[in-house]
Amino acid sequence: MTATPPATEDEGEDGRPVAPSGWLGWVASTDHKRIGLLTIGTSLVLLVLIGILALIMRSQLALPDQQLVDPNTYNQLFTIHGSGMIYLVVTPFALGMGIYLVPLQIGAPGIAVPRLTLLGYWLYVLGAVLILGGFATPNGAHAAGWFSYPPLADHTHSPSVGSDLWIGGVLLAVTGSILMGWAVLWTVLRRRTRGMTMMRLPVFCWSMIATCLMVIGSFPALLAAMSLLAVGRADASVFAQNVWNIGYQHIFWFYGHPVVYVMFFPFLAAAAEVLAVFAGRRFFGYTGTVLSLLVFAALSMSVWGHHMFATGQATNDYYSLTSIALLVPAGVEYFGLVGTIIGGRLRFPTPMLFALAFIPQFLIGGLTGIMVGTPVIDYHVTDSYFVVAHLHYVLFAGSAFGLFAAVYFWFPKVTGVMPSHRLSRLHFWLLVVGTNLTFLPMFALGYLGMSRRVATYAPSDGFGPLNLLSSVGAAFLAAAMLMFILNILWTLRKRALGRAEPAGDNPWDAYTLEWATTSPPPRLNFTPDHPVPPVTSFAPLLDLRQREGRLPATSAEGGGV
Repeated sequence: MTATPPATEDEGEDGRPVAPSGWLGWVASTDHKRIGLLTIGTSLVLLVLIGILALIMRSQLALPDQQLVDPNTYNQLFTIHGSGMIYLVVTPFALGMGIYLVPLQIGAPGIAVPRLTLLGYWLYVLGAVLILGGFATPNGAHAAGWFSYPPLADHTHSPSVGSDLWIGGVLLAVTGSILMGWAVLWTVLRRRTRGMTMMRLPVFCWSMIATCLMVIGSFPALLAAMSLLAVGRADASVFAQNVWNIGYQHIFWFYGHPVVYVMFFPFLAAAAEVLAVFAGRRFFGYTGTVLSLLVFAALSMSVWGHHMFATGQATNDYYSLTSIALLVPAGVEYFGLVGTIIGGRLRFPTPMLFALAFIPQFLIGGLTGIMVGTPVIDYHVTDSYFVVAHLHYVLFAGSAFGLFAAVYFWFPKVTGVMPSHRLSRLHFWLLVVGTNLTFLPMFALGYLGMSRRVATYAPSDGFGPLNLLSSVGAAFLAAAMLMFILNILWTLRKRALGRAEPAGDNPWDAYTLEWATTSPPPRLNFTPDHPVPPVTSFAPLLDLRQREGRLPATSAEGGGV
């Protein structure tokens, strides 16, 4: 399928697209690379802001009977932290990666619906402004949790304007995510270059297909839930009937479980690409991994009820069975990751370190997910810190390591220069220590009975030492993020001064099409000097080097089921 350049900008006299200059060239550009970078950059800024909320909470919980913030403020902090990380940080970052990388990886000159993609980005930004803007209202931000169950979230119990802003912000941000997801899916289905059949797509592109299918299939349920909540806040009689309260939970969790995999699949695939490149071989189990991603996405739409075991309104046997069934596609994916590095000629630059750490970190989150998907265990740990630990091992200990593997892997392609190797490795080790020091104690806290969403606890509860340990770990996480920010800013400053280390077009000897063009890529991605090479598999540059005799035949092995 031959890609044709979309008419995305005003045309000059020669018929070529001309991008706006200056700041307008960023905020109004329909270049998918700029939209992708805007989305990623915005999500990283929000990561810092929303991460600060977590530091305040950990400071409050470091010792018993702390009074750094009052209970209502604490409720606002955990609500905006939880909803912000999911709605505004990890999900948009994953979609931003797809917007930037998918057209390059399929050999397309641009994204399929650029103006719709740009609209999605600005809806996301406006949603973020509304959600965070609640802090500026007289009664503060929304304080009913990222799930906002009624009647806690109705107008009687959450009367602040911040709650109304939160609902509007979620509606806008999620609508923006749906538009961006649709654009990425349409691009990968319709804009592939000649020779790029579906079974020659890179693993990352397949992860975005599965991700976007879940976005399109499940995210409208959150729009319905927020609309129901808005109606219930205007008419108190709606949530006076318990059927609507339970119905809201069903609708919300139909979104709430697939979104976990939206925040996981792209980072799993990023880790897969990194492992293959630095193992010096083709990704192992390509076909099986592709099928497992699709099966995983389908099953994700059938397990929402395991979040509702304690309500007595879910069919426990069915939802437990579907939850445990997720082990099968997950096992195939892990087998592919491990099989790729076994027998490879391993190199250990910073992206490889993050990708290797991704495997055991997310495994803890995945295995504890099966535990909370089992009713007899879930009854004991529901609404405890065990669930907080599980959630963070999935969405931080897992996804964050894949996220940073992706950042350090593709940073040279995006900027044309290499980041500081010393700061990169310092960031890695601080993140490893901070992640496990912060979240491992939470499993024990949950087992011992500490409830989630509590602003303080008594000395007699015995939770103090573990909470202090967790708060120390949060300080390590803050230091890790500081190293990351300094690394990026220092490198970009050196590039502006012409003193940064040049990356070249393909500094890692990577395999997919984005590495065949310049760093950074030109406006339409490929040029006559850097054309799209022939596509004969999901690792076309590896095939090219093998055909040219620059690679032993055995190095291309590893693509079987």
